[in-house]
Amino acid sequence: MAAVRVERPSVCPLDCPDTCSLTVTVEDDRIVAIRGSHANPYTGGVLCAKVPEAYPAFVHGAGRLRTPLRRVGAKGEGRFARITWAEALDLVHERFAAVVAEHGPQAILPLNYAGPHGMLAGGSMDLRFFHKLGASLLDRRPLCGGIRTEAWVGTFGSVPGIRPEQIAHARLIIVWGNNVTWSNLHLMPLINRARKAGARLVVVDPRRTVIARRADLHIALRPGTDVVLAWAVAAELERRDGIDRAFVERHVEGFEEFMALARRWSVSEAARVCGVSEGDIRALAEWYHALAPAAISVGNGLERNQNGGSGIRAIFALPALGGKFGVPGGGLVNGASFAFPKTPRRLARPDLVPEGTRTLNIIDVGRHLLDASLVPPIKAVFIYNHNPVVVHPDQNRLRRGLEREDLFVVGSDVVMTDSLAYADVVLPACSHFEHADLYPAYGQHWLQRAEPVIPPQGEALPNTEIFRRLAARFGFTDPIFRASDAELMDDALDPDDPRLAGVRPSTLPTDQALAMTIDGEDAVMFGNVFPKTPSGKVELASTYLERKYGARLPSWRPVESRYPLALISPASDRRITSTFGGLHVGDGPPPLEMHPDDARARGLHDGMRVRVWNDLGEIRLPLRISDAVVRGVVATLKGAWLATSERGQTVSALCPAHHADISEGACFNDARVEVAAA
Repeated sequence: MAAVRVERPSVCPLDCPDTCSLTVTVEDDRIVAIRGSHANPYTGGVLCAKVPEAYPAFVHGAGRLRTPLRRVGAKGEGRFARITWAEALDLVHERFAAVVAEHGPQAILPLNYAGPHGMLAGGSMDLRFFHKLGASLLDRRPLCGGIRTEAWVGTFGSVPGIRPEQIAHARLIIVWGNNVTWSNLHLMPLINRARKAGARLVVVDPRRTVIARRADLHIALRPGTDVVLAWAVAAELERRDGIDRAFVERHVEGFEEFMALARRWSVSEAARVCGVSEGDIRALAEWYHALAPAAISVGNGLERNQNGGSGIRAIFALPALGGKFGVPGGGLVNGASFAFPKTPRRLARPDLVPEGTRTLNIIDVGRHLLDASLVPPIKAVFIYNHNPVVVHPDQNRLRRGLEREDLFVVGSDVVMTDSLAYADVVLPACSHFEHADLYPAYGQHWLQRAEPVIPPQGEALPNTEIFRRLAARFGFTDPIFRASDAELMDDALDPDDPRLAGVRPSTLPTDQALAMTIDGEDAVMFGNVFPKTPSGKVELASTYLERKYGARLPSWRPVESRYPLALISPASDRRITSTFGGLHVGDGPPPLEMHPDDARARGLHDGMRVRVWNDLGEIRLPLRISDAVVRGVVATLKGAWLATSERGQTVSALCPAHHADISEGACFNDARVEVAAA
C-alpha cells in the first residue's frame, strides 16, 4: 500500500523574531518536507535556509531522545541506560525530596530558557510545578533580550512599537545591531520595497553583513560604543536645529539631563572612540534630521556588552528628539512582544511562590554552582528548553559546576545536547511538531496557534505533560496541575481582550494568524499608542530604571583588558541559536574572521589554524582574513557544539560573565582575546 502524504499547518518555534508559519509534509508519521506558508502574512511563505534543511533531521535523527535514561558513566561522558517513565519520575522525586529535606526547596534550581518559542512549552505547567515546589526562581531575561526589553520599558513602558510592515512607508531606515538577513529575514523585502520608493538605508554594525553591503551608509563602529554614537547624533541634531521642541515639551521627560550627556561628545571625539569617520556621523544626523518617516530597528546584538542598555536607550531617544513618532513608518520597530494580551500571572501562577524565595540570575549559575558560601547551596538542577554548556558565558566554569558529583542534574530535551551529557536522569521531550501551542512573537504582531503534525516520537512527552506527571508524583493535586493544554492556552492570553476578537485562544484557527491591532488599526506610537511610563511620557531619564538598577540615565565605560582584540559571536545562516548545533558537528568549528591588518601584524595567513585565548579559555579555529570586520575586532559564529572543537571548548568559553548596566544582562561582546598560530 502506497504511503499517504498529507500537509499540515504549523509554526516555527526557533528563538527568532519572525515566528514563521509553516506547511509540513508528513508521510507515515514522519516529517519529510517543510516549506513556508501564507497563514502569517508577514512571513508570507518565505523561510530561512535553516528550517527546511535541519528540522526533519532534528526530529527524526540519531540524536533524538525517545526514552527516559539514567546516567551510568562519568558526568559529561554521555553514557546512559534506558529506564521507564515510572522509574525516572521516582528517581527525580526521591532525589529532590532528599535535597528539600536537607537543604530546603531553594536548593533546587530550574535552568531553562527559550528553546521552544511557544507559550506552553516555554513557561506554563513547568513554572507552576517549580513555584509550588518552592524552588529557587531563575531570572532568564539577562541571557538575551532582557536588556533591550528593560530599556524599552524604562523609556516607553509596556506598549508596542510600530509593526515591521510599516517600514515599507519609511524614507529613512536605520538597522542598528540587527543582522536582518540571518536573524530577522522578513524585514528585508520591506526594506527593499521602501528603497525602491526612494528610502535610504543605514546599517550600524561592527561587521559588514549582507545587509550592510547593500546599505547607503554602513557605520562599522567598535563593539560597545553605540551609546557614544547615539549621543553624538543627538548633539549633532541639536546643532542642526533638528530637535522637535514642541514634541519634546509635550511628550518627553528628562530632555535636559539626557542632552547634558550628549553635548559632551563632539563629532570628532565620538568618531575617535567609535572608530568611524566624522563624515559618517554627520551624514547619519543629517539624514535623520531631513528624512521622514524614519524607522529604526534595534537588534539584540548591541546589548551584549556592559554599556548595552545605555546604547539602546540612547538610540530609543532619537525619534523622540527628532519628532519622528505619530505617523506610519515612523519611530521604532521594537516592543512587539507588548502587542499581545499575555496574562503571565494566570499562566505561570507566581502567586504559588513562597514569600522570600530567592531569584538567581541565569548568567551567574556557573558561579553559584561553585560557591561554597551560597545558602542554601544548589544541590539539584533541572535543565530544559536550554543548552547552557554551549550558550552560557564562561563555559568552563559552568562545566566545572555541572561536574560536581554531589549535584543531582535532571535534563529534558528533544535531542541529546552537550548539557544533557551531565544529567543523572534524562527525560525525552516532544518537539513542537508533536504538541499544541500558542505562538506570539517578539519581532512582529501576528498571533498563531499550532496543533501537532505528527505523534510523539517513541516515549517522548510534551513539556506540559512531563510536569503534570511530576506534579502528580509530588502530590500536587490542585486542579491547576491537571489543566489540559487547551486550558493552559486560555490561561495564557486574556480572552476578553478586544485584540482576540471574541475568540478563545485555544480555538484560534491553525491555518490563519491573527493580527494584533488597536481597534482594527496598526499600532502607531503617539497615534493610537502612548507611553505607559510613570510620567506618561518618553522617559529619557527613567524613574523605572533608576529604581531597579540605579541607571536613571545612560552611561558609558570602556572595557579594560590586557587582551587587544574584541571578540564578537553573532548568529549565522545555519544557527540562530545552538538548537541545530548537533547536526553540523561534522562541519568542524566556524572560522574566525580577522581584518588583514591584524592578521599581518601577527604573521597569520588565510586558512591556517589559530589559537584564540584569554584568561577564561582557549579555542582553535580556522582563520578567515576579511575586511568584513574592522581593525581590532575578530568574529566567529555562535551555537557550535563541543564536538566541533579539538579542545572541547567553544566561543562561549572566552566570554566573560560580568553584568551589563541594566537587567544584569550578559556581556558576550566584552570578550577580549589574543590570536596566534595554533
